[in-house]
Amino acid sequence: MTETTVPRRALLLLLILTIVWGTNWPLFPLAVREVSVWTFRAVSVIGAGSALMFVAWMRGEKLTIDRRYWPTVLMASMCYLVVWNIASTWSATVIASGQSAVLGFTMPLWAALISWAVLGEKPTGRLLLAILLGACAVVLLIIPGLADYADAPIGFAIGLLAGFGWAVGTLILKRGQVQATALVLTSWQMLLAAVPITIAAFALGDGQWFVPSWQSIAIIGYITLVPMSVGNFCWFSIVGLLPANLAGLSSIMVPIVAMISGAIVLGETLGPMQWLAMLCSASALGLAVMRPSAKAAPARSN
Repeated sequence: MTETTVPRRALLLLLILTIVWGTNWPLFPLAVREVSVWTFRAVSVIGAGSALMFVAWMRGEKLTIDRRYWPTVLMASMCYLVVWNIASTWSATVIASGQSAVLGFTMPLWAALISWAVLGEKPTGRLLLAILLGACAVVLLIIPGLADYADAPIGFAIGLLAGFGWAVGTLILKRGQVQATALVLTSWQMLLAAVPITIAAFALGDGQWFVPSWQSIAIIGYITLVPMSVGNFCWFSIVGLLPANLAGLSSIMVPIVAMISGAIVLGETLGPMQWLAMLCSASALGLAVMRPSAKAAPARSN
């Protein structure tokens, strides 16, 4: 694969994505203090999908997707929005939210490897180095949490499952080349994902009707409208602008913001290993999205 020029729009979307998704992780344990993971995610995907569909309608965008794309959209929704949303939230309630974010964001590594094997997107030397640095960041952040993982192996397993599901869903969508705006595509995927999640919420959720406290309602409302709506719109826009492996690596800074947010909001550990991991992640991001400066052309002799 040749070096890819990253559009400025993708860089702006990446900045927004990093902020809204990175600061979102410490809120997961707070969002499910009174409601189940299933109920929380059912409300958030229905609310976010409906909000984005309303915005698309207000903008006059075509709200339908051609029938031939529906299998792709459905499979991508199940892998990414169902597996990712449930597994990532569940993991963050079992182990530290920052450590859970690290496991979930092994997605760029899965995406790069799978896209190489399945889509034939062979990474360049720069991208391989970025993958290696991203892997180092993950290892550095996992090491301090080994004690937590030993006590909660299911948190470790479902955290990795979240990253893998996200990668598979993204690659399915990328390969399908769905002809729809990012806004409409994001809306439909959320509404499709809402069906199995809502059914599971009734079957496995809280078991009774009640009104949560205003704090829980405010947190769930914020997650629905900002990280879920704005964040997923930014993500699917990035997927449409960049190759699958580069799109995956573009999110490498999110768990770093999540670690800092977890330290501020929940008092989670932030020591030398975490700071070193941040350096690796920042370097990986720079290698992945910054185009090398062109060499000056040699002077012509007269």
